[in-house]
Amino acid sequence: MEFSNPFDAPQGRFFILENTLQQFSLWPEHCALPDGWVVVCEPAPNEECQRWLLANWTQLQPATFAKEGVNGE
Repeated sequence: MEFSNPFDAPQGRFFILENTLQQFSLWPEHCALPDGWVVVCEPAPNEECQRWLLANWTQLQPATFAKEGVNGE
């Protein structure tokens, strides 16, 4: 089965990107990198990326909210 959305491809390989707000994104290996994001992990299978995110992404709120003590509830 071919996936038309590269973000949904279960066999895809993804970069892990980070923006200035310390948010992360999985980005398909074959897509151009978006402006304002930097690569923090080289392309890997989705499952490996998910493990990295679970271990390293501890704050879901953007960095500006965390610094200001804003609660997103």
